[in-house]
Amino acid sequence: MKFASTHWAISLIAVLLTLQSAGVYAHPPGLSSLDVTIKPAQLDAKVTFALQDIEAFTPMDADLDAEVTEAEREAAKPAIAKLLAEQLRVNIDSHDALPSEPGQVSFDDQNNARVELHYAGAVQTALLVQSKFLALLPDGHQQYLTVRDANGKALSEKMLGKHDDQISLPIANAAVAESPQAPFAAFGDFFKLGIEHILTGYDHLLFLFALLAVTHSFWPALKIITFFTVAHSITLACAGLNLIELPSSFVEPFIAATIIYVGVENIIRGDHPKGRHWLTFGFGLIHGFGFAGVLQEMDISSGDTGILLPLLSFNLGIETGQIAVAAIVLPMIWWLNNKIETAEKFLKAGSIAVSLMGVFWLLERTVLQ
Repeated sequence: MKFASTHWAISLIAVLLTLQSAGVYAHPPGLSSLDVTIKPAQLDAKVTFALQDIEAFTPMDADLDAEVTEAEREAAKPAIAKLLAEQLRVNIDSHDALPSEPGQVSFDDQNNARVELHYAGAVQTALLVQSKFLALLPDGHQQYLTVRDANGKALSEKMLGKHDDQISLPIANAAVAESPQAPFAAFGDFFKLGIEHILTGYDHLLFLFALLAVTHSFWPALKIITFFTVAHSITLACAGLNLIELPSSFVEPFIAATIIYVGVENIIRGDHPKGRHWLTFGFGLIHGFGFAGVLQEMDISSGDTGILLPLLSFNLGIETGQIAVAAIVLPMIWWLNNKIETAEKFLKAGSIAVSLMGVFWLLERTVLQ
């Protein structure tokens, strides 16, 4: 029986380490955005991608010194504009349109590239937009497309992927026929995106595992999960309303630091640390900024609700995924913690593994940048 218990402890830790290793270099959630505006005499398109999605096709490090300077980024702008112009198909009234001028490229402090393209001509009967660049990216990459009128009102929204990379809109009476469901059309897409984000957000899952590793029963675990949920929901709302904004260069290293702290606390204080729920709440606020940054960095918005509706459905997806993971992992944690022969070994071994991964992520997001 002792061997079986130890085997379960080792297996759970091994699974967690395998998941961590798989996601160390991931850029969740593999998301970009495409914003199309239909004006009386032209059509404007703005594409936003993470730089790492672009660099594989338009290398910026000209001198191969493993460091991209400001001058090298500026020099790469024409190639980036050309790439996106070639990969974006805009068909107006059954005729493929070409940009009326070279694309304008800009970079932000979140390591994103934005390309603005303009197409001359009025849309009379039909519009088709195809993002062919998605075919070059990994299968999991998604692109949120919004089509707006000249007044900024959302007319259609769709989450694009490699195997569904276009949208076709009929035109009626010289205006796009808006669906009454348009503002809420992407609710399911962002809900699914939230589930995917938490299931592949190994740093968030590891933090949650470290918090729950000290629990022995349902109510203490529920308190921790509830405080974590409330905390990151608050910062999601604040970020959505642009009340508070923190750069990812601060948030991501801090998230790694929270993982280290909780792991070390588990080792030092054992399985009865006081005030764990308040610690969860404080650190959960920072994790919430990490969740919100996923959508904010890509200029995601939906209809007249702006970023709030995507954030709401995204957050609901995160909670659903979080509950599903907890439902699977918690019975194993409680079983191991309630076995005298495995409880201490499991907590220490798991917490050491958690702390080491936290240290790795902290270094990766700071000195190894």
